[in-house]
This record gives sequence, structure tokens and C-alpha cells, in this order.
Amino acid sequence: MAASRLLLAALLAAGGAAAGGRQVSMQYNPGWNNSSVNLLHVRAVGPSDTLHYIWSSIGAPAVLLVATESRSSALRINWTQLLSPAPAGAIWIDPPSSVVYSTAVVFTKVFEYSEAERLEELFYPTYDLSDFSWDGINHTLNHTALTAEFTGIPAADPSGSFSNGSLAFRVTAYEASGRDGPLPSLLHTANSSKVEFVLAGVAPRGNSSRFALEVATVEEIGVAQKLLSARSIDDEYTPTIFEMLSLVAESQNDSSTLSFLQWKATAYGSQTPRREDGIQCRSHGLQAANWTLPVSSIVHAYFGEGVGSTYTISAINISFGGEDGKVYQEKRYLSWSALLGFGQPPKDTFSPLVISIMAVALGTPMALLLVGSCVVLFAQRKRYSEYEPIN
Repeated sequence: MAASRLLLAALLAAGGAAAGGRQVSMQYNPGWNNSSVNLLHVRAVGPSDTLHYIWSSIGAPAVLLVATESRSSALRINWTQLLSPAPAGAIWIDPPSSVVYSTAVVFTKVFEYSEAERLEELFYPTYDLSDFSWDGINHTLNHTALTAEFTGIPAADPSGSFSNGSLAFRVTAYEASGRDGPLPSLLHTANSSKVEFVLAGVAPRGNSSRFALEVATVEEIGVAQKLLSARSIDDEYTPTIFEMLSLVAESQNDSSTLSFLQWKATAYGSQTPRREDGIQCRSHGLQAANWTLPVSSIVHAYFGEGVGSTYTISAINISFGGEDGKVYQEKRYLSWSALLGFGQPPKDTFSPLVISIMAVALGTPMALLLVGSCVVLFAQRKRYSEYEPIN
């Protein structure tokens, strides 16, 4: 196990540093000519490895992340078994011996709540994402931009909240390192992909509704999830936002980081976000999940019946909205972006602008001090030189 993790680190270093980045391809429902279900296979080939991202809205929306030490490793799917009540073993990577690490991220539920009297939180009926009806993603698939979008509504919507709205997960794959243009301008590598959670036009069920997304992760025994927070004085790329959060999977043997989910502590209330469109984003309670994932999901299809025993499930809630929830109430739009991938999460360094400002701020006093010292010394020498020597 430790050897596999060392191999993963070496492969990711080689793949991320390669001059040409990775060769990325997208395939929709490979081996299945039916758009009634959605499965997207993103294959990112490096110099000596392949990273597989398998996205699907079968059951709860989820993504499998599988790293292999082979450039020719391939995804295999038994569709009949995958769509049956017992999907365990329906998804695998060929050859199985090439797999060095695998994990999964599942988006399970959306909570809506508002603050009632006596500072208590009033929760409305939960939106279970495994009960949503999803559009086919084939018409959103862009092989050039490497993007796709999963859009859904509840199969049953008694409140009518989704009559003019929808929920979506937008997926972006990357061939090389870089930085996104639109806010929050996340820094990415060739070993990562992006997911954007969007609520658009969904009518809130309260006057000050806020929302929270429940995110679950699946890891093998010996790997633990840890939530890290990093703060910086540099907000050039994401104005007024100084905190970056990372949910990392660490080996309990050597503390090496195997995978991550990373996001800035903000969401936005506009399709073309600006600083003033920011919506407060908080994370709540990373903990071991005491519930089971939906059976009809790609997680059970890949990991089998060991989910919850051989593999552990952790969950975290990420909430959006200020104390009064007015931003969403006014704009009926919410967008939250996160990066997920293998190895260490990207780390922002000080931007050239901030370095220049710091250099000026620190350099100017030093220059003045130096000039002042020289003037004083020169004045003292000149004063002493005016005395005549005494014989």
C-alpha cells in the first residue's frame, strides 16, 4: 500500500510537470447507446500514467477518481449490471493491477433552511439528489473546452420551487496547469478537474432561505480525510476573499496527500460574477457518515459491497448565504466552484502585484533610513573636519 502511494506521487509529479501536460478526452456513456442515464468518462493520459474521472448522475451525482500506472488503462462497464438493483462490480479499470489509488466524491443532498425566532434554524424538506431527474448531458458536452453539465430537478416537487429553476453540476477538465478567468479564479494543475454547483431560478421556500450542500467522500481503510484552512493577505485573484479550504485525503502511515477537494470561502450570485456578487460560504462538521450511500450509484458499482466497512465514508456540509439570505432571495442564482484531483492541492503564491506593493512598502522605509544615516554621518564628518589641530 505504501509503495503504491509513493508510486502515485512520482507519477503525478511527472504528469503535472510534463511540457505538454496531459492528453484529455471525454466519452459519454461508453458502450451504451441510450441517453436516459448519464455517465461521463474523462481520461487524462500523462507520460507514464492515466487519471480517470468517471462522473455520473446514476443515483446521487458522483465522481470516481482512479489513478493508474499505465498509459493504456481503460474503463470497463457492464451496463446491464450497472442499471440493476445490485450494481456491485459493474465498473472496473482494466488491467486492475495498474490501479494505484481510487476514491470517490458524492453530492448527496441539498438542505434549505432559514433562521426562525429565538435564533433557531428552520429546515424545510431536504432535496435528496438521488431522487432527481437529470437531463442528458450529451447536448452540453464540449470536447474542445472539455466541459459538460449535469442539470436536474426533483422527480417530485410538491412546493413548485423548481417550476422555473434547476440544479446543476458543471464539469471542467484540464490538460495543463493554469488559472480560471472568472471568479473565484481557482489555480489548477493537470492532475485536477473542476466542478461548479449551480442553483438557478429555484424559488426559496422561506423569506430568508439559505442553502447547504452535503458532500461525501469514500476512502479505503488507512486513509483519513482532513479539512485544512489556509489564509493569505493576497486577494488579487479573488477580491476580499482571504481563505482557501481543502478537504484532503491523507495516508495514516506516512501522512502523504493522495487526493483533495479545494475551494475558496465564497460563492457567487451571478452568472458573470463580480466582487459585489459574493455570497458567504462556510464548511460545517467533517465527520464519519453514519448513513449509507444510495445503492444505485457508481460508487457501489466500483467499490462493491465493502462501502462502509472496507471503505470509509466521510461527509461535510458546505453552506451558502449571509445571516439574512438576501443575496439569493434577490437574484435567484447561486454558484460555488471547487477543484478536485490527485496529490497535493495547488498552492497560491504571492502575485507579482502584491510582491511589488510589499517591496515598495518595505523598501521605501529602508531606503529613507539608509539615506538619512548617510546624511547624518556626512554632516558629522564635516563638522569635525572644521576644527584646527592643536599643537
